[in-house]
Amino acid sequence: MAISLKKGQRISLTKEAPGLKQIMCGLGWDVVRGFAARQIDLDSSVICLNGDKKLTDVKNIIYFGNLRHSSGAIAHQGDNLTGAGEGDDEVINLDLPLIPPDIAYLVFVINIYKCLDRQQDFSKVNNAFVRLVDRSHNKELAHYNLSGSEYAGMTGMILAEVYLHQGEWKMAAIGNGVKVKGLADLAKMYS
Repeated sequence: MAISLKKGQRISLTKEAPGLKQIMCGLGWDVVRGFAARQIDLDSSVICLNGDKKLTDVKNIIYFGNLRHSSGAIAHQGDNLTGAGEGDDEVINLDLPLIPPDIAYLVFVINIYKCLDRQQDFSKVNNAFVRLVDRSHNKELAHYNLSGSEYAGMTGMILAEVYLHQGEWKMAAIGNGVKVKGLADLAKMYS
């Protein structure tokens, strides 16, 4: 059974799924009822950081414009422009053994595309979630719900970190809302 995470909670993925090698990170959301006429496009991304939690190269940002890390360890499955449909709206796959040794943190973030032009924030989003699945067994490991009034006015979110600590892969549920124009502003937080 998946662990339902709370903000700030940490788990050991290695202990939850011994032998874990491949992870699917799924992101889903719905538009608030009555707001559907105005499209909300959430973009999921992974920012790969070194052991000092610093971004050393823009090629270490995996998003709709850079779908695959050069190592082959991280693959974004494409951009969903509306959040329509059930289940995961955007998916990012990780192959843990292929992650280069200079990457110690994988920070999962989302932002609202063209949020300022469209005057949108997370108050217009319902049922947002992020989940991690062991791809080898198709078993959900962790689930984290992201909707709530605390995100009103926010246009970006730092969802979670998957990181290597003393040879163990772990996950931390972050859930911090931020006011940003886009992904570039989120990336600057780690420079």
